[in-house]
Amino acid sequence: MTLLIDPLKQSHCYLRRFSKRFSLSLAVWFILSFALALIVGGCAFGTAKPTPLRVGMNSWPGYALSLYAQSEGLFKQRGLDVELVQFINQQDNIAATMRGTIDASFVPLWEVMQLETGDSKPAFVMVADVSAGADGIVARPEITRIEDLKGKKIGVKLGTVTHLVLLEALQSAQLTSSDVELVNVSNEIGIQRLKDSKLDAAVVWEPALSATAQAVDGNVIFTTADVDSLVIDGLAARADYIEANQAVFTQFILAWLDAIYAVETNPNEVFSVIGQQIDQSASAFATDYAGLQKGDLEMNRRMFESGRLSEAIQQVKQLLETNPQYSQFLEQEIVVEPTPMINAIQQWSPPS
Repeated sequence: MTLLIDPLKQSHCYLRRFSKRFSLSLAVWFILSFALALIVGGCAFGTAKPTPLRVGMNSWPGYALSLYAQSEGLFKQRGLDVELVQFINQQDNIAATMRGTIDASFVPLWEVMQLETGDSKPAFVMVADVSAGADGIVARPEITRIEDLKGKKIGVKLGTVTHLVLLEALQSAQLTSSDVELVNVSNEIGIQRLKDSKLDAAVVWEPALSATAQAVDGNVIFTTADVDSLVIDGLAARADYIEANQAVFTQFILAWLDAIYAVETNPNEVFSVIGQQIDQSASAFATDYAGLQKGDLEMNRRMFESGRLSEAIQQVKQLLETNPQYSQFLEQEIVVEPTPMINAIQQWSPPS
């Protein structure tokens, strides 16, 4: 990575004055001038501070390892100054990255594929997690399988990750959205209408998924654990920004893999640190995190070296092609940028 030094932000290097006779040769003056230039340059470089890498995120459990990495100094150990910026709305998050307000975003693949970004192209550089039971469909007692949804009313927020979960579920039973009646409602309203018997099923995420099934004495008829899910969460940025800062992203990924290693070797400590930051018990966070496949080295090797991420992007497109009334949600081509991840995989080893 090329380090750009802003002279206005550097400490001044004071140079001694040299008193020499006019008889000094031109060659000697040249040597002195060259040496002084090296001293000035060295002072400026030595006092440079890393520019903060601003990364957007929300409260999704899969992103929370970055909170641990920041709290325990893992980013700093990798030579990075990282600022985590909290968002409520994921579209606001990734839009800020594409505008250049922040540098990168933790965001679902599905959300990135809906961006309207003009000339800028978004690129995926790391996978943080894949849903594996964290999202699903809860239905009334008489509905016990996906096939039973044919002709039924399903609550789902169109254009969100829950919409993708529903399309995955329907495809697993050889159904499309034309076979059911979709009611465009938020997670909370969908749950309430299911309780009021105004819906037959709703697409929600844990812990509301299990809690709602219990409240209506119903059934969880599908979760993302039932398929090789397309609900993929990761780190995205502008493609040109990643290209210009590949070493920075490699270091970020190395710190992420350090955090993954901590989860694998001492999960209770990691979940406790995260829980303190998000005002949640370690056990409650552990339950939420259990519904995810963590974005470890092997998963990212599969995603970036074996081509699973590119395959998943094509599968999302195919899902929307079989549900053409929702094709308007697909706006953007995504760049899969493997270089920082591949470099990190080659460099990473367990912390000593």
